[in-house]
Amino acid sequence: MSKIFSFLKQLEKNNNREWFNEHKEEFTEAKNQARVIFEDAYNQLSSKEELEPLKIYRINRDIRFSLDKTPYKIHFSAIMGRKKPYKRGGIYIHIQPNNSFIGAGFWGPERDDLLRIRKDIEISDELVKILDNKVLKSTFGQLEGDELKTAPKGFDKNHERVELLRKKQFLFTKHISDAEILADDFPKKFTEAITVLTPFFDYMTEVLTTDENGESII
Repeated sequence: MSKIFSFLKQLEKNNNREWFNEHKEEFTEAKNQARVIFEDAYNQLSSKEELEPLKIYRINRDIRFSLDKTPYKIHFSAIMGRKKPYKRGGIYIHIQPNNSFIGAGFWGPERDDLLRIRKDIEISDELVKILDNKVLKSTFGQLEGDELKTAPKGFDKNHERVELLRKKQFLFTKHISDAEILADDFPKKFTEAITVLTPFFDYMTEVLTTDENGESII
């Protein structure tokens, strides 16, 4: 599995199509090794969660609207979504030398979903209690994600949970060492970490599948 990091380190120094084309064999080997990690993690988590099909991202960058014209990502990554409509949330694995991590949560909630989440935060402290769990905090730390500078329109800027109301994303990140990613027990430890977030995922699912009266909308 060490081919993954050796290739990515070389790619970072030689991020151009000519070099890449000359090293297609190394890329294929590294990509296949990364795929094994993603698939093993997915299969392990599938024993605990109902998941959408695994999606492994291509290494090619979309440079159409970017000032950075380097053609390739310097990481391998994959995402697995919880199975809709009765499960919500996404899980992400990022493999990069000295910067590997797993992420989970809600990257880009749609406008109506974000409003529904905020409405529930406005009247309930349930999310606060979930985020205060010692095991969750020791595993993932604090809730992350982009946020507004002040309370969203229609919400009290002095609300006791205004920090949560300002959130535009609801994300958790756990950094993983290169050795941990390559270890045989990574799928097991990955699943254990994601399972810590079950109360968070269940709360968000409940909110996003009901209206403000608690009636199912699916």
